[in-house]
Amino acid sequence: MTGMIIFYITAIFDAAALIVMLGIALLNGLTFLRLRPPQPEALRPPQHEALRPVIHPSAETPLVSILIPARDEAVAIGATVRSLLAQTYSSFEVIILDDHSADGTGEIARVAAGGDARFQIISGQPLLEGWLGKSWACHQLSLMARGSVLVFADADVQWQPQALAALVALMLKTQADLLTVWSTQITVTWSERLIVPLMALAIFAYLPALLVHNLTSTAFAAANGQCLAFRRSAYQALGGHICVRGSVIEDMSFARQIKARGLCLRMADGAGLISCRMYRSWRDVRDGFAKNILAGYGGRVSLLALATVFHLLVFVVPAVWLLVGWLLPTHAAYPLVPLVLTLLGILVRGLTAGVTRQRLRDALWMPISALLMTRIAGQAVWWQWRYGGARWKGRTVSSSTSSNAGS
Repeated sequence: MTGMIIFYITAIFDAAALIVMLGIALLNGLTFLRLRPPQPEALRPPQHEALRPVIHPSAETPLVSILIPARDEAVAIGATVRSLLAQTYSSFEVIILDDHSADGTGEIARVAAGGDARFQIISGQPLLEGWLGKSWACHQLSLMARGSVLVFADADVQWQPQALAALVALMLKTQADLLTVWSTQITVTWSERLIVPLMALAIFAYLPALLVHNLTSTAFAAANGQCLAFRRSAYQALGGHICVRGSVIEDMSFARQIKARGLCLRMADGAGLISCRMYRSWRDVRDGFAKNILAGYGGRVSLLALATVFHLLVFVVPAVWLLVGWLLPTHAAYPLVPLVLTLLGILVRGLTAGVTRQRLRDALWMPISALLMTRIAGQAVWWQWRYGGARWKGRTVSSSTSSNAGS
């Protein structure tokens, strides 16, 4: 009898959680901002809220500085530079900071630029005490930027020809002080396909975009460090990257500070115009997520443990119940209840995959994905226990400035 009561309580809890997530995912599917190739006239700033270019005050479009920190990014940097210099938007510069790369990143970037006057590359200075690598690199880049819009992007982010035009048009239309873009994730190996799209699930199924855009509470703040587009005046009002210099998840810190100052935060889906392949192996996926996941819970192991238990209950327990329930005492709930709960979990995962251009069939493996995330959470806790505090932070982030370092 006690076992049956536990089963029913778990089933009710799971059903309620999954229905809420499904509702949020449906709402976001309808209301989430998306990058769209603009009409030419859409690039003109509104007269009452124009972005004032720093060096071309008479131009109809703002000068955009695209700022990219790069360390050992030889695999991706050439394609990134070529995609940026092929943008249809007319007023931009690209500045790359080569952060002591050992694989020829800087030279590959120069060759890819082909002498384009809109491109320049600078060498990174030694990391200062109290700074993490990515923020220090972005700070140096900001000092070189001339634009009235500052776009900080990772070196492995790929840009379709109309991506920058779409980004600027949306920024002007929404009057955003910070526009963050959730890149369309490119996944190839099994570990990428099962883990990376969970970022989309976390945003699209847990965080209503309407609340992010319309409430001032910092509880409804999120950002993706793969692409952060600031109005220069807002960036300077925050103090630039100085205000997030010690943060592992500087993107989230920026989002909260924008909200705290009453400035305008907007989120948008990359919709295939801005994309990224973050990792290429299980080890990269595991370590990349493990180094940031604990910071996402304020560095509190207790909160990470609570979230892990929640996800196991919601996404794994129903599937296990469905598989082995025939070994348990027969009652009316089996197999219908665990089947429905398992399908609801797959539906939530599938819906978030669909709206973010991921493979729908990978949603079938959602229980396995949740188990793998439990493994990643365990890795993060192990690092915290083994290395602790700043030492752990320094080990996992080091001075790297790529997308695998604090995004």
